[in-house]
Amino acid sequence: MRSKVQNLKYAMPIIASLICLTMVLALKLPDLKIDNESTVSHALLANGEALPKHARPNALPEQIQQGKDLVFKGRTIGPDGKKSKYISRFYTCTSCHNPIREDPSVASFDPQSRLDYAQKNGLKFLQGSTFYGIANRESWYNDDYEKKYGDLVKPARNSLAEATQLCAKVCSSGRYLDDWELEAILAYYWNNQLKIKDLELSEKELNTIQTQKSKRESIVLLKEKYAVKSPATFGYSPNQQDLGFEGIKGDPKNGKKVYELSCMSCHQDGGVSGIAFTNSKLDFQKFKRSIGKKTDYNLYDIVRKGTYAGQGKPRYMPLYPKERMSDQQLEDLRAYVIQEAN
Repeated sequence: MRSKVQNLKYAMPIIASLICLTMVLALKLPDLKIDNESTVSHALLANGEALPKHARPNALPEQIQQGKDLVFKGRTIGPDGKKSKYISRFYTCTSCHNPIREDPSVASFDPQSRLDYAQKNGLKFLQGSTFYGIANRESWYNDDYEKKYGDLVKPARNSLAEATQLCAKVCSSGRYLDDWELEAILAYYWNNQLKIKDLELSEKELNTIQTQKSKRESIVLLKEKYAVKSPATFGYSPNQQDLGFEGIKGDPKNGKKVYELSCMSCHQDGGVSGIAFTNSKLDFQKFKRSIGKKTDYNLYDIVRKGTYAGQGKPRYMPLYPKERMSDQQLEDLRAYVIQEAN
C-alpha cells in the first residue's frame, strides 16, 4: 500500500492542474458585479440566465454605429466602404418607433402616462413601441398583430432578428436586410438595453440581485420590474360614430397633445406621410365632416384600422393598438378637432 507521502506525491500534479484551470477560467469569466449602470442582461447573466440568440456582447463600436445609422437614416457605410442602399425609400425605423425611453415606468404600458412623458421630454407619440430595451423583451409582434400580418408574425414573434426583417420588408415598405445590416441593427439593439437604474429597485431588491444567492428569485424579481413583451390589443370604432364611445367625454386640451405629438409627427411638411395637415380651420372642419364616413380623414377608422400599403401606394397609416392610444385619447382628439373646427 502507498504511504500518505506517496499519495500526496501523486496528488500534487492534479491539484496544481486544477488550480491552474481555475485561474484560467477566472480570467476568462466576465466581471459579474452588478450596479445601477449595469444592463439588465448583465444582471440576468450573473444570476444564471443564458443570453438570448440576438445577444451581441462582442459587437464593435463601428458595427453599433452602422446599426444606429440604419435605424435613424435607413442607410450607412457598408463593409465595402460605400453607402448602402436605403432599406426603404419611404420610412425609417424612427418613423414609427422612438429610439429612447418613452414611458415613466418600464414595467407598464399606460398610454396617458406615455403621452404626458412625451410632451415633457419632447418625444413623438407613435404607433410602434420604443427601441429602448427591445433587446430585453422576449417576444415581438404580440397579440392582435396576427390579425394584420397573419402567418408572417409566426417566425417574428419569438425572434428579434425575424421581427426586424418583417419590419424592414413589410412595415416600412422596403426590403429584407442583408446579413451584415441585420447584424449591425442587432448590435445597436443590444447596446440600447435597459439599465438596472431603470427598474426602480428598492435597496433590498438590489441587494438580492447583487448577492446572487438565490438566482432563480433574482431572475423572477428582475422580470417583474420591466415588460418582457409589448402588448397589442386592436380596438374598434364606436358603434355610432356621431355619438362617439359610450360613456367617454373628450377633453380637447388632452386632444391637442395627441394631435401635435401623434398626427403632426408624420403629417407635416417634410414628414413621412404624403398628406400634410395644418392647424387651419379648414383641415379641422374636414376631420369633423368625415366622422362616420368612409374616408381617410375618419379619425376613428384611421386610428383603429389604419391603412395598408399596396400597389402604387407604399405609404400607409399604421394603426394604433389600444395600449398605444386609448379610447379616451381618441375621444380627446375628436373633441379637440371639433373645438378647432367650430
